[in-house]
Amino acid sequence: MTHATTALLLTAPIVVPLATSAAYAASGLRDAKARAGAAALAHRTPRQRGAAAPVATLVLRPGRGPATYGTAPATAPDGPPYRGRTVTGSGAGAGGGVAGSAGIAATGPSAPARSQGGNDCLPAGPGRYDGAPGEQGMPRGPGAPGMRPGGPARPGTRPGTADGFGDGGPARSAGAGTEPGGSARFGSEPAGPQHPGATPAGPDGAARTRRGLGAGPDGAVPGRGAGAALERPARPGRGPGAGPGASPRTWGALRAARSGPVPRPLTGRLGLVSPFAILTCGAALACTVPDSGPVTAYGRLLRADALTVWMLLTVGAVACLACAANPAHLAHERTDEPAARRYLLLVHAFLAAMSAAVLAANLGVLWVAIEATTIVTAFLVGHRRTRASVEAAWKYVVICSAGIALAFLGTVLLYYAARQAGIPEADALDWQALRAHADRLDPSVTRLATGLVVLGFGAKAGLAPLHAWLPDAHSQAPAPVSALMSGVLLSVAFAGLLRYKVIADAALGTGFTRTLLAGVAVLTLALAAALLLAQRDCKRMLAYSSMEHMSLIALGTAVGSPLALSAVLLHVAGHGLAKTVAFCASGHIARLCGTTRIGRIRGLLAHSPCLGTAFGAAVVALLGLPPFGLFASELGIVRAGFLSGPRWALAAALVLVLAAFAAVAARTARMLLGPPPGEDDEEEPVPLGADAAAPLVAGLAACAALGVTTGPLTALLSEAGEIIGGH
Repeated sequence: MTHATTALLLTAPIVVPLATSAAYAASGLRDAKARAGAAALAHRTPRQRGAAAPVATLVLRPGRGPATYGTAPATAPDGPPYRGRTVTGSGAGAGGGVAGSAGIAATGPSAPARSQGGNDCLPAGPGRYDGAPGEQGMPRGPGAPGMRPGGPARPGTRPGTADGFGDGGPARSAGAGTEPGGSARFGSEPAGPQHPGATPAGPDGAARTRRGLGAGPDGAVPGRGAGAALERPARPGRGPGAGPGASPRTWGALRAARSGPVPRPLTGRLGLVSPFAILTCGAALACTVPDSGPVTAYGRLLRADALTVWMLLTVGAVACLACAANPAHLAHERTDEPAARRYLLLVHAFLAAMSAAVLAANLGVLWVAIEATTIVTAFLVGHRRTRASVEAAWKYVVICSAGIALAFLGTVLLYYAARQAGIPEADALDWQALRAHADRLDPSVTRLATGLVVLGFGAKAGLAPLHAWLPDAHSQAPAPVSALMSGVLLSVAFAGLLRYKVIADAALGTGFTRTLLAGVAVLTLALAAALLLAQRDCKRMLAYSSMEHMSLIALGTAVGSPLALSAVLLHVAGHGLAKTVAFCASGHIARLCGTTRIGRIRGLLAHSPCLGTAFGAAVVALLGLPPFGLFASELGIVRAGFLSGPRWALAAALVLVLAAFAAVAARTARMLLGPPPGEDDEEEPVPLGADAAAPLVAGLAACAALGVTTGPLTALLSEAGEIIGGH
């Protein structure tokens, strides 16, 4: 493998996700600029927009494609070519009339101007100048066209009294927030297609009142006074001033005419580029590293050995599943475009940070990458901006920052020990150099540094005592983010801890780290089992299950034999795949049932057979049952533990695992079995779409394949286990 190829394979897992994040950011900036330009132009006055004669007009002619922006004559003869909707820039004179909101009126010399804008358009009050430059202002009195007897026009009043609720007020036109005779502002939105209930203009060119539900013979609405038009409420989501007939197509044409072409939003397909890049680079390195040995790039700043490649494959596989579930998640949550773009930007920055942590050869760079994951995921945890999610994000930041600070202090102490041992400054944090000269490190300083690192990185890995952030963050984060955090973030942090373990074992012997990791594992497992027994939320149940599995990984690392370490790495991959499927399925369950409370979810297999089967299979995999990979890994850890010890920790762990097994199995059975609560027995099952089902099926298939055989990954797995064991 050439140096250029090596550099490409080591940098692509970091650079491609960062480039994807930059693409989302650039798309957001372009769209924000276009929106700002349209908003600024819409709020300018007619004189600022240069509304001198001829009058600027947007003409929308039926059957002639999108709107064209230009100038239209102030008067137009009656006839089919001029039948359309016009929105005048500064006010229409005689003949500049337009259709009402309900239909398309024929414009003609005698048609009074009618506004098609929404609340953005104001009526012309008495004495207000309402014509083009050079024309004399026309006072609006009680007898003006479009006015009912009983009082002058009052802007913003509803049909009825002078206050808008009885007789005596002006009759509002069919456009929301406008009145007959008022001029349309340049920022108003054009009307949509003709409504079936619309009536054409009368013989004099004035649009007649639409007769709707409850209207009298003359079109008046009962209880609103004679001549009061039946109003239609404005439809939401159409921008400011959206009238009853406003259509997004015509508004988009108007916005494009003002500010240029609007950039197309990036599709969710782009989100799969960086996960596939990580997985592809990991697969390419897996073909060469077991035979040719570790490879480095950029002055040994990045390094890939068997452990790196295994973690890179795990990150890539889990990221593919989670990112494939992102479009369905965003669509169901109805996230607006800027928030969705921000979410995807942070997800790919998260992937870049995890890849950097895995590939880092320098312990300082490793610490920086782990800290970067904390910063990025804090915003992802609080993505929904609810009180609970923001609280969970702050809790996550505070606890993990405290843990990372402890890990930083341990790294500084290790650097101090390396400098005292005569290791050059450039290599004082290089993992390979520290491993080679570990026998020269001060044992007391190294012991203190190792304890701080276990506490610090253990907080990121979900190990006690700094574990309290995990259930809150995983339950409040979006389902794909929870899958990434539980499936790979915990494992990436623990992989960083393994790098320090190798140095500590060489400097202090295996006894210190074995006792420390075994004690932390048993404590974490006891807390997880106790909390699972009283758990009533399915996402928090999965979060405590992550604590259980991370404690098993720590226990297998404490055993330290080649069989146990290979089983630990297999458990990392199997847990990542199974937990990703479980969290993604829990997101669909929350949208289907409207809750994540276990007591309110019943009969999931009857309600949605495909979703219930996927969630049930994922839980079966997490329980360590065959044919999934976790069965083989847990069996390997138990065998190695009884052969090599510590047996006391293994015996306690078996009892606690059985308690956790019973708790998870009972709650999952309650969710899956029985009839759905409050549902009709004859109701059809809810299908799961192909886009939503594909990641679930792929994850379960990969987890089952690992349980049957590791295939070409066997040599890589064995070599990675030897690296952790210090061989």
